[in-house]
Order: sequence, then structure tokens, then C-alpha cells
Amino acid sequence: MKKKVIAAGHICIDITPVFPDEKVEKLGDILSPGKLLNVGSADVHTGGSVANTGMCMHKLGADVSLMGKIGNDEFGNMVLGILKEYGLDSGMIVSDTSTTSYSVVLAVPGIDRIFLHHPGANHDFHCSDIRKDLLKEAVLFHFGYPPLMESMYREEGKELTEMFRMVAGEGVVTSLDMAAVDEKTEAGKADWEKILRNTLPFVDLFFPSIEELLYMLDRKRYTELQKKAGGGDIIDVLSIENDVKPLAEKLIDMGVGIAVIKCGVKGMYYKTGNADAMARLREKSGRKLEGFENQEGLEKSYVPARVRSATGAGDTSIGAFLCAVLSDRPLLQCMHLAAGTGASCVEEYDALSGLRSFEELEKKIAEGWQKQQ
Repeated sequence: MKKKVIAAGHICIDITPVFPDEKVEKLGDILSPGKLLNVGSADVHTGGSVANTGMCMHKLGADVSLMGKIGNDEFGNMVLGILKEYGLDSGMIVSDTSTTSYSVVLAVPGIDRIFLHHPGANHDFHCSDIRKDLLKEAVLFHFGYPPLMESMYREEGKELTEMFRMVAGEGVVTSLDMAAVDEKTEAGKADWEKILRNTLPFVDLFFPSIEELLYMLDRKRYTELQKKAGGGDIIDVLSIENDVKPLAEKLIDMGVGIAVIKCGVKGMYYKTGNADAMARLREKSGRKLEGFENQEGLEKSYVPARVRSATGAGDTSIGAFLCAVLSDRPLLQCMHLAAGTGASCVEEYDALSGLRSFEELEKKIAEGWQKQQ
């Protein structure tokens, strides 16, 4: 049975200033022109799907290889140094013509995260950068953040589609995670519905957020919810039944085997395909996946002990779900472990420090870990 997991796509350095531990109602209450704000030391760590999901799976015991592109610069050296500590640096491609991607993460208590992001070398990651030798050993290929990678969304996502077609043709389970789209960039102008329609027939597991899905597949409703939220989080004003469930059904109709839609503090909505779709997934994965057919529901979030930063919570939830599936746990248990991992992640500033083992999570859940209401 194949066990190798490949985590490919977007990677960067995250720089997170530590703000005073006091919740604020509006960003302007703490950040305004000309104001000097004293903050704590910066938390500096790797970020992006490759680091967050891939290293999460590594910590949970998976045999992981990472594939990403960085620049030959100081930030790139920092990425390599961090990955080397985990023995995961060998898959990085170092470019002499691109700079390393970085994000400044503003995690203000009481306010959703704000990212100042430079895509850098991620724009130049191509299908040809996927190592075929490792692909032949892999059971799972996970790719993250195509909206932040120009090569993956230009020409109507031609390269993204071809990459997933190629990987699926090798008999490998395919997994895709998205990222928020900046409306004012070239990514914001891309025809994401067409990109998804072309790509999702080759995707077994899909992990978008509800905000990303609404922007890509129902722009009118996305705009309505933005207005209703009045500048706040649209998660607070959307309906699981009327907004999330129909999009989950649409994803299954577009060819996805298992869709898990991240809905912020509300939790994660999951929907699985029919018996034929699960049979194909069983054949590719070599796992039993008993009772996975035609399932759907909302997995509510667990209440964390504290909230320092939600950076990486979605990515690590995905990593936990994938590891749980590969270990052949029941679907609901996979969802519980994914939700528990997300709640553990937000207890620290970086994506990995707060993570618990599956054994620790199962014990905490069995003891009655409180869910969000």
C-alpha cells in the first residue's frame, strides 16, 4: 500500500507582530494614520499551504514530501532553515530570478486577520516542477492556493487543469485547497467558475472556504452578503442551509469526490459523492472508506482554550482530515479530528505549535470538548 504524501504549491514566510492581548471592535481603534503602536516581538515562521498542511501531516506521522519554489535570498534561506529542522527541505526549488514570498499577518485580537502578501516565486511554479519520481511513490497529492500563483490561473487555469489531469492519470488521490481572491488583481479577474469546471473532474478532495466559493461560483450572492455584513465577516450573516449546502451539491455535480467547505467559526460543511465516486476513491487510496457514500452535514468548531491567531487553522484542519482518511478512520471521526486540529491551531500564533496528536485530540473529545454554539 502506497503511503507517500506530496504537499505542493504555495509557500512563504509569515511575519506576525504580536499585538496587545485586548480585543478591539474596529481596526481603526488600534491602527490609524500617524499613530505609533507598541507591539511585541514578531513571530516568524513558514506559511502557505505547503508548509502549513504538509508540515501538519508530517507532525501527525505521514511520510511527506514538500514541493514549492522560493528565491535565492534571505527569506528563502529562512524557509530552507525551518524546513531542514523537519528534514523536509529537499523538495524546494531555489530560483535565481524570483524572490521568496512573504506575508505580514496582522492578527489583531477581536478582528479577522489581515494579510499583506507578496506572492514572489509562487507565481513561477509550474506543472513541470512536479517531481514524477516522487509522484509514482505517492498515494496522495495535495496542492494549495492557486489564486496566489499566477501560472495556475492565467489562460483560464490551463496549467492547473493539466497538472491535476496528469496527477490523476498516475492513479494518485488528488486534493485541492484554495485561497482568498483579491478582486483588484489579475486573479480577481480570472473566470474561476470555468477554471473549477475544467479542474474539479480530476480532484478527489476539495477544501475551499465559503467566501472563496461564493466569490468564484455565485458573485451576486457574495456581494449581497458583503453588503449585509456591513464590513464585517460574511460568515456571521450567511445561511448554512441556503448558502453553503447548495454550493456543496454543486461541487459534487462538478466531479469532486469529497467536498469540505470551511465556514469559519461555524465549522466545516462536508458532502461526499455517490457509491461510484467512493469506489474510485477506494481503488486509488487502497483504503476501505466504509460508509463514506452520500454523506453530508456541518461539523461545528470546538471551543479553543484561547485565540491568538487563526493563521493556518484551515490548512492544518485539512492536514488532519487527510491523515485521518489515510488512516481509514470513519468519516465523522475524520471531521472531528479536523475540527479539533483547527481549534488547537488558533491557540498559538503560528500554524504548528498548538497542534495535538490524534490520541490527544480523541481523549479531549471523549472528555466532552465543548463545541461552538
